[in-house]
Amino acid sequence: MTSAPPDPTAQFVAYRELLFSVVYNILGSVADTEDVLQEVWLAWSARHRAQGGEPVENIRAYLVRAAANQALARRADLIRRRETYVGSWLPEPLVAAEHDTVGAVERFETLSMAMLVVLETLSPVERAVFVLYEVFGFSHPEIADMVNRSPAAVRQLASRARRHVHARRPRHRPGPGIHAQVTERFAAAVLGGDLQPLLEVLAPDVTLWTDGGGKGPATSLRPVHGHQRVAELFVSLTADLPPELAIRYRSVCGEPGTIVLSGTSPISVIVLDLHTETNLITGIYSITNPDKLARIQL
Repeated sequence: MTSAPPDPTAQFVAYRELLFSVVYNILGSVADTEDVLQEVWLAWSARHRAQGGEPVENIRAYLVRAAANQALARRADLIRRRETYVGSWLPEPLVAAEHDTVGAVERFETLSMAMLVVLETLSPVERAVFVLYEVFGFSHPEIADMVNRSPAAVRQLASRARRHVHARRPRHRPGPGIHAQVTERFAAAVLGGDLQPLLEVLAPDVTLWTDGGGKGPATSLRPVHGHQRVAELFVSLTADLPPELAIRYRSVCGEPGTIVLSGTSPISVIVLDLHTETNLITGIYSITNPDKLARIQL
């Protein structure tokens, strides 16, 4: 009795979440990640048809290599698009559903918003090597095969990327409970419109990034620095908030975040970065570009 031929769809689905995680962490864009996965699936399906189901020795490594190479090609296109982007560019937020205890962010191995911003300063191949080695634990020889480099070159890329990232990001972060508390205190202070409560949660050197992409509301096309300027900006915005404004708290890129809604439509996703010792807010990332909010399901 002959065994049934392998099902390429089932094989691909078994690794889809891993592939999504790898590509999203390389690109920082949900839309582009979905496009890459579609391209990988089409290539995988075509290979199966052309070779009559000839088995692949290591399906996981084969698909990750295909996804990483497609992501690197797409990364170059993203960099070109960034050159004409209006204002600050932030990663597209990956938001977990309200009642999904094993939601998208929890299933996928996702770096924080602040870390994704740091990774934007790496070269495409450095970022891919960092993600594959530091996040997913692939060995240098495995990564070398995936990105078409020698193991020695990958080792150097990994070391350089690690030094770059660690110089900009502390290794230890506040726990999710503390992060959630500070997030809610910040939202309450903003909605209250009082300057002093805001100053109490902001670090003196806090920076605000707003990504409207020329389409959504943006407080500034450039980052805003300093707790006094940032607090005064939010207080001034409070007076113009629409009456139907609502707040929802969700996991965003694996960390507590705030979804701001006008009626039932998201108009902003806000994620905070905290100081490791004081738990004061050192970074505020506000995404208001409607293209980056379109896939949020509340």
